[in-house]
Amino acid sequence: MNIGSITTLSTRPERTAALQSVDAADAIAGSGLAHDLHADPWSPRQVLLANASTYADLALPRHALRENLLLDVDTAQLRSGTVLQIGADVALRLMFQCEACGQLDHYRQGLARALGPRRGMLARVLKGGVIRQGDPVRDLGVRLPAWSDDWRERVRRVLDAVPPDAVLDYAQLARLAGVQSSYCRAFPRMLAKLGPGYVSKAVARQAAPSLARWRGDGLFDDVPTQPL
Repeated sequence: MNIGSITTLSTRPERTAALQSVDAADAIAGSGLAHDLHADPWSPRQVLLANASTYADLALPRHALRENLLLDVDTAQLRSGTVLQIGADVALRLMFQCEACGQLDHYRQGLARALGPRRGMLARVLKGGVIRQGDPVRDLGVRLPAWSDDWRERVRRVLDAVPPDAVLDYAQLARLAGVQSSYCRAFPRMLAKLGPGYVSKAVARQAAPSLARWRGDGLFDDVPTQPL
């Protein structure tokens, strides 16, 4: 079912650079958009989709949400696990809603709170190809397991996937769960609250390696319920 189209397509090559509007971008399966800083095979945050009406409703400056794909679609209503087809070839797996972080208050005091769940939806590239401005967006339905909008639930999900003969370092845990590296400071206390079965699953990067370090192999390798 067609639900809308891409109104603007943007990439950002590095963190210190500004978003650049482009006519087309290569989507790479399992990685993200070519030449974009969020292209990362170990991240659930490869592509950010935002709603064009959010800009109009809140009178936001261009690129304030730092989205890759600006759609004429209400992204707050999209469900995790849904697969979107972009144009003729590209398929995106919707992961979870993007948290409206305090950095958005740089544009306007209180903007993060005003946005609520309207920051946008994060996705991974399931099937690669070329995305072009104006491409139609088709909802293929929920075909993959959902990921929680709650970062704590995502951290627990990653920890549950750690093999019994391996450990995960805090930085990689943050990367796989899709949270900022600053969250690493909260991990020791959080793991302690989860119980003894979790405390030994993640360690500081500088800790002596008693077990192999797990990178996250297979974490995002779910098979769609129907072929793409």
